[in-house]
Amino acid sequence: MATNPASALTSRRSAIFLKPTASLKTMFSSRSATMASAAPPQHQTPIPTLPEKLSAVIKYHEQTKHSFNKYARGPHGLDWANQPNPFRRYDTAPAISLLHFPPDKTTDDPPYPDPFLQFPASKPLDKGTLSQFFYDSLALSAWKTTGYSTWSLRVNPSSGNLHPTEGYIVSGPVSGISETAFVAHYAPKEHKLEVRAEIPLDLWAELSKGLPNNTFFVGLSSIFWREAWKYGERAFRYCNHDVGHAIGAVSIAAAVLGWDTRLIDDLGSEQLDILLGLAGQKEVAITERPVKGYMPEIEREHADCLLAVFPGKVSGRPQPELRIDHESLSSVISRFRGIEFKGRPNELSKEHVCWDIIYRTADAVKKPLTEIEPSIKVAPFPKGQFFSEESYKSFSIREVVRKRRSAVDMDGKHSIDRNTFYQILSKALPSGLNEESQGEQEQLPFRSLAWKSELHMVLFVHRVVGLQQGIYFLVRNSQHFDALRRATRSEFEWAKPEGCPPGLPLYGLAMGDCRQLATRLSCHQDIAGDGCFSLGMLAHFEPTLRNRHAWMYPRLFWEAGLLGQVLYLEAHAVGISATGIGCYFDDPVLGLSGNEFQSLYHFTVGTGVLDKRIMSLPAYPGPELDS
Repeated sequence: MATNPASALTSRRSAIFLKPTASLKTMFSSRSATMASAAPPQHQTPIPTLPEKLSAVIKYHEQTKHSFNKYARGPHGLDWANQPNPFRRYDTAPAISLLHFPPDKTTDDPPYPDPFLQFPASKPLDKGTLSQFFYDSLALSAWKTTGYSTWSLRVNPSSGNLHPTEGYIVSGPVSGISETAFVAHYAPKEHKLEVRAEIPLDLWAELSKGLPNNTFFVGLSSIFWREAWKYGERAFRYCNHDVGHAIGAVSIAAAVLGWDTRLIDDLGSEQLDILLGLAGQKEVAITERPVKGYMPEIEREHADCLLAVFPGKVSGRPQPELRIDHESLSSVISRFRGIEFKGRPNELSKEHVCWDIIYRTADAVKKPLTEIEPSIKVAPFPKGQFFSEESYKSFSIREVVRKRRSAVDMDGKHSIDRNTFYQILSKALPSGLNEESQGEQEQLPFRSLAWKSELHMVLFVHRVVGLQQGIYFLVRNSQHFDALRRATRSEFEWAKPEGCPPGLPLYGLAMGDCRQLATRLSCHQDIAGDGCFSLGMLAHFEPTLRNRHAWMYPRLFWEAGLLGQVLYLEAHAVGISATGIGCYFDDPVLGLSGNEFQSLYHFTVGTGVLDKRIMSLPAYPGPELDS
């Protein structure tokens, strides 16, 4: 994921423009219209009228924006002596080695698009399937080395390859793993489970009441310090992108085994801490400004979410719904306070920096126990998911998920055809292609989420054969369409492009060469203009936060990360590359004002350039180092 530091970019600002063509030239001819003005954007958000926690969230979002004359606060250089260890361990906890699998295609691996079409027969839960689940979701995918530097890559993407996300499993007995129920931390470097606690069987029976047999839970947490070490205040955004990436990786790995996934999103932050063994960590003493020193509490884990993983079919039929009594579930989890959790977390750095606003915001978005869904309906897969099946390159699902890489450069030459572009976008729809309306999260992996889609895509098309260059818009929630048209420039056409499938809600806004515009908006990074297309993810922002409360803020970034994971995999499956772009100028080019819609993530898709100086090594067994 590209997140370039600002300091090296300022000298290029005055030389960044090419002359726009046709309607783009007219629309963005003035410096103010192109957002090139040195004046900062004028935000009219009435922060004093907002509830206290929501006000804190809006303050964080505004303070951590990049603009053309000012970047969000971060370190002035990288403190290599205190680069955080990317691997958390609980060294004294009993460790169980998991099984390894061939990284390449085997006869048992389904082709890439298959898991998106329907669930296969559900595999039993045992050591083999659980090993495969982690191997294809949160494990290492390779090691890279050049000169004196060696570093690891993972199946789940991460901003700056810093990996703030930790994974946990809460499960009943699993053949070959444990004869009793347990809580374990997943250690990706060793591909092991570190058993932190054993759960009495009667307590597990109460915890899993109302859920299908062979259900287990996956918990995700974040260590903010891993991202803040490099990116400063903006790290809270990136950590939550990575939660979304991980949700996507987990959901797709589960689907290959015939398992479905759902966020159990009624639980509060306190319940998640207790369940995952994270309660009792020392709280961060929040300072008035960023402070450096030895502060081990900065390395604490913040519980993000809990996913139920369960068989997608029972007796050959899809699960109708999950019935969960959340108050009862909370009561059962409270009894975990009496369980002994083993293992002490390892130290990640000798010195730290407390970026105070990250921890204030983390406190503001802590979620209380709620009852949103007394029962979780399990929707069938949408039908008709292919527009251009021939676009895929006959990779297996494991080849795609394990060989996915974040491109660091695009060649600026190669193109894709229009049908391939439409096929990629069809997988980015929450409700699937050919649905009458969008918004319900039914397509894999969006079906894991517990809310209707709140994100849309602004696309900058550069090199798509059969499609005009220009700015396009993919509407991912039909209920927002009128508000989007009102909020954006009146000159935009909102016209269906040539050859667009009827069920794909894609609209052309303005035609013309937008390569330099896309580059400029993504912190002057050439990679945004050198691909086949790039995009910004636009969230229905303040209205969503007002309706769903401040704790929805990180969830918007989860949805962005989840959408990013789909784009990563689709790009690889059609034979090209992609990368997320975390450094971008937040207030977009669409003429938006206020906080009704906000940009949360940028992305680029194209033909990557391979750095031949870097050698790839197998993920397992890896070198004996933490990197």
